Amino acid sequence: MRQQVEGLAKQVGVKIACQALGVPRSSLYAARQARLAKVRRPASPPRALRPDEKALVRKTLNSERFQDQAPREVYATLLDEGAYLCSVSSMYRILRENQELRERRNQLRHPVYAKPELLATRPNQVWTWDITRLPGPQVGFCLYVLLDLFSRFVVGWLVAERESSALAERLIDESAARQGIVTGQLRLHSDRGGPMTAKSLALLFADLGVKPSLARPHTPDDNPYSEAQFKTVKYHPTFPKRFGSVLDARAWGQKFFAWYNYQHHHTGLGLMTPAAVHFGQAHALFLERQRILRLAYTANPERFVKGMPEPPALPDAVWINPPQPGQKARSETGTTDTKFPDSVSKTH
Repeated sequence: MRQQVEGLAKQVGVKIACQALGVPRSSLYAARQARLAKVRRPASPPRALRPDEKALVRKTLNSERFQDQAPREVYATLLDEGAYLCSVSSMYRILRENQELRERRNQLRHPVYAKPELLATRPNQVWTWDITRLPGPQVGFCLYVLLDLFSRFVVGWLVAERESSALAERLIDESAARQGIVTGQLRLHSDRGGPMTAKSLALLFADLGVKPSLARPHTPDDNPYSEAQFKTVKYHPTFPKRFGSVLDARAWGQKFFAWYNYQHHHTGLGLMTPAAVHFGQAHALFLERQRILRLAYTANPERFVKGMPEPPALPDAVWINPPQPGQKARSETGTTDTKFPDSVSKTH
């Protein structure tokens, strides 16, 4: 029947032939497709590379001579030497078939750095430090600052003409002695600058019983409090466009850091000065502020639409990279005891 339909279709067309002989056109088309499927195609086109030729191309690309070069470079080099293996696209195809289409050079494997998680619940538990540039007559000067994480008190600073691990050692050693740091008490956090990672500084830490902590490379957020303190330094109204000399910069630093530690009311400290928190005066000042506000409320309650006013809360804990909810903290910086009221919220 199919042959009759095919013969008639040549004369009157498929539609009329199928209608005349009562054969569905879909059956005719299905029969045609089945016949085409029986025609076997060759295993590979005649112009395709043979397996031995593919093996030679792959061996050449992965040879010691060419293993660090892109296929285009290999192609051009071989042509200049009078040899032709295949096209550039075929080289890429062969590499792809063997899961070798990636960066062909040996790559530097960067180590995985753990995110530092530091917790301070009292002064002299965690210090952070860093070095910044001050503008000077030529290349400028270097300002070294040691900052207490909990109180934001600057426990030590110096201005020098260069970065030096020896100067950093002296600053840390003198500051630790001045603060009465004992073995195992302090953790010192910094970025990965040259003076911070010097071997001599590591030896000093061992002598003082100080535990070092390093930020991840190129991650300023891992040392945020030192970075913020430097912003306060450079945005202070008295900060000049340029210091005349290193002595000029040191004289300015004497005045600035006295103001910062003893007069600057820090928003992260409940508007207390760093010195008040560092030397344990904040709790008494908090209660006195509370008493003054209650007197003001008693005298004029109608002025306080939200009820009894409270002074800004004091911190009871300060974190660098606090753990996420449900994650166990990796901090090694002591307990969570505090001298402040239970109602005080944490500073993160």
